[in-house]
Formats: sequence, structure tokens, C-alpha cells
Amino acid sequence: MPEFTLDSTIQQVLDLGEPGRDLLYDHGYDVGEGFQDVLSQQQSIREAARSGRLRDPETLLRRLNELPAATA
Repeated sequence: MPEFTLDSTIQQVLDLGEPGRDLLYDHGYDVGEGFQDVLSQQQSIREAARSGRLRDPETLLRRLNELPAATA
């Protein structure tokens, strides 16, 4: 499983399925249903944090990188 960094995109996190979506939500990033905004999908974790859409990106990254490889 690739390691997530501040430069990973929201789409890469969403590619994890429900675990990725849940972690984003826990950190203030609500993708809602039918997430279709291509620009937001390509936004990096760093950009989302800078814009105020995402809280505590360091903890998010730690939690993403701790997910079992089976979820990727």
C-alpha cells in the first residue's frame, strides 16, 4: 500500500472506499453523496487543510497509513 503524504489527493483517499471516506469525514471533510467535483477530488490533503476544509492533517495521515493493507 502506498504511503499517504500531504501531497496525496482526496481522490487517492477516497479510493480506499469507506475507510477513507470515514477518515475524511472525521477530519471535517464531508464528501457527501455522489461526490462529483473533479477539482475537489484532485485537491491535495495539504490544499484541503490550507483552505479550511480539513482539520488536523497530520493525524489524518497517520491514521491513513495505519490502515490494514487489505483495505487498499
